[in-house]
Amino acid sequence: MERDTKGERKTLPHGLSLQDRQKLAISGVNDVVNFDENQVIVATGLGTLTIRGDGLHVDQLNLESGDLRVTGTIDLLEYDDSGAMRGGFFRRLFQ
Repeated sequence: MERDTKGERKTLPHGLSLQDRQKLAISGVNDVVNFDENQVIVATGLGTLTIRGDGLHVDQLNLESGDLRVTGTIDLLEYDDSGAMRGGFFRRLFQ
């Protein structure tokens, strides 16, 4: 994890790249909270990302650069930003 001159964590740029619902590359990862073959939970600077599917496997994890690669059949990518930002566009729209 990169740190600024005061020793505090820097927010890494966050991005997702999904290929054929089989290969997922994520940047801006702070930590992997939990994982098994059906679910991977990842902490990012923009909220907690939950990845659900079948036969999921963490192929590569580098917390220094914030990069993660997951393979398997990916069915769902879902953010929980309750810790980062309050509500999203659709949440405010349907209140």
